[in-house]
Amino acid sequence: MNVTLNNGVVMPALGFGVFQTPPEQTVASVVEALRVGYRLIDTAASYFNEREVGEGIRQSGIDRSEVFIETKLWISDYGYDEALHSFDKSAGKLGVEQIDLLLLHQPLPTDFDKTIGAYKALETLLADGRVRAIGVSNFMPDVLADLLAQTSVVPAVNQVEVHPYFSQPDVLAANAEHGILAQAWSPMGGITSYRGDSSRSTFNDPVIGQIAQAHGKTPAQVMLRWHLQEGRSAIPKSVNPERIASNFDVFGFELSTDELAQIDGLDTGVRGGPEPAAVTLEAFHRDIPEA
Repeated sequence: MNVTLNNGVVMPALGFGVFQTPPEQTVASVVEALRVGYRLIDTAASYFNEREVGEGIRQSGIDRSEVFIETKLWISDYGYDEALHSFDKSAGKLGVEQIDLLLLHQPLPTDFDKTIGAYKALETLLADGRVRAIGVSNFMPDVLADLLAQTSVVPAVNQVEVHPYFSQPDVLAANAEHGILAQAWSPMGGITSYRGDSSRSTFNDPVIGQIAQAHGKTPAQVMLRWHLQEGRSAIPKSVNPERIASNFDVFGFELSTDELAQIDGLDTGVRGGPEPAAVTLEAFHRDIPEA
């Protein structure tokens, strides 16, 4: 199942994420994901596993042209020249000349000029053919509006926290208004399990469980299907071969309108990840090594 981005580039709707996957496990998990059928791999400079993602793609034996590679620049490398160099670092680690989708990982509210500079570098990379599409991550509607007012290329993607317990309808509406694809990170709410109240998890939610039982599917498969049917991209992560395969097996069933609405109704409004407006260089600085 593919989606067409606002610049005409075709991207797989369901991808494989490697957030918090240790480098020593990344190669094997990427090889397994590609073997199962995933063709979109999502990483980031700040995950410190781009090199292993590239190695996994090479070891898979699948032609580079068949794999859609997505990565993200970290705030420590914002500014125009810094972001151009950050592309070189990421491409070098991945072992590729062209990146399919390049995102700004977070807005930097305390130095938005640097955020704009970094995005303008993405526009340059796009114009030069070094990336095929550009976008953002964790951009809330007001910040997205500021970005659009100061740049010329509308982001193709906005990757944000979206799962049944935190569905961000205002963010989804702003994305849709501008033709920006919403891509869900933590699409099954895993972040709520290890950062929130572990007694209340999307994976043991009775509503999701009931829907899963009705379809003979797992709660995880139901949540991924929910994203796809509502027009979002999703990037589940796992290092477990069985779950990697199970998370990809979401194309043989369909949720009803009522079931989608039931899942929509689970939103708690409680964010699991960092508050985007609170991200600062002081608190979140990470040195991104050279390639």
